[in-house]
Amino acid sequence: MKIHTSFSSLAAIPNPVVTIGTFDGVHLGHYTIINRLKEIAHEVKGQSVLLTFYPHPRMVLHPEDHNIELLNSPEEKSELLERAGIEHLVIYPFSTDFSRMSPFEYVRDLLVTGIHAHTVVVGYDHRFGRNREGDHKTLVELSETFGFHVEEISAKVIDEINISSTKIRQNLKQGNVNDAARFLGYGYTLSGKVVRGDAIGRTLGFPTANIAVDYPFKLVPARGIYAVHVFVKGRRHKGVVSIGVRPTVVSNSAETIEVYIMDFNDDIYDEKISIEFIKYIREEKTFGSINELKENIANDVAQALLLF
Repeated sequence: MKIHTSFSSLAAIPNPVVTIGTFDGVHLGHYTIINRLKEIAHEVKGQSVLLTFYPHPRMVLHPEDHNIELLNSPEEKSELLERAGIEHLVIYPFSTDFSRMSPFEYVRDLLVTGIHAHTVVVGYDHRFGRNREGDHKTLVELSETFGFHVEEISAKVIDEINISSTKIRQNLKQGNVNDAARFLGYGYTLSGKVVRGDAIGRTLGFPTANIAVDYPFKLVPARGIYAVHVFVKGRRHKGVVSIGVRPTVVSNSAETIEVYIMDFNDDIYDEKISIEFIKYIREEKTFGSINELKENIANDVAQALLLF
């Protein structure tokens, strides 16, 4: 997959077949559109093009909103789209001026002059242009003016899939990582650098790696204990992660993400690692003693091993 941050490198693409959107999560619902995009590109001897935007529109239009929770970092989204078979990813800068473009200007400048679209594939509820004024009818009218084709993925097809990024976020916030994975088509992941903590886990017999998530807008699942796969230096390990404030050992702690990696003793400070959520084990609890905490951690590890 080729990544484009301007339109200048798109001129040589034969018969571009284009879809547009944020595609947060790159979930199974998105694959319906992506697969149709690829089918049409094959039929017209063209190439598939996905147009997305950065920063996320909410970051620009609502800068005071600090509760943006995305399912993918830009790097993760690119990797997933490449895996899905997209040939060209266009990352267009979203700005206040861009948000004020009329539907006509949007189609003329991006889809026609910029990408030279042969066909545009969109979902039935796709909106575009200033104040989301453009819809499918607008797109069809403009396609007749500019000479490209439009295909709409119907409401029936989209609704039958019944998957949305919002539904996936809701599941993750409830700890339902299994359902989230079923909708995504892959296990939800968090990635970040291993940073130094207070080594409490080591004194309990379960040394943990503290993860500083590397994308600040990435959604962190509900607090609790989870079985996870841990990816370190290209290798996969079994692990248990705790997301929470460690109420038994620390008062008024900030939320931390600490992962115990089974059968692993390497020094990985400052290494980037990833965790893939497998199963929710239990909620975070306050225990009456350190010994009770140790017993429950050992039980968490035993339960995780059964899940693997």
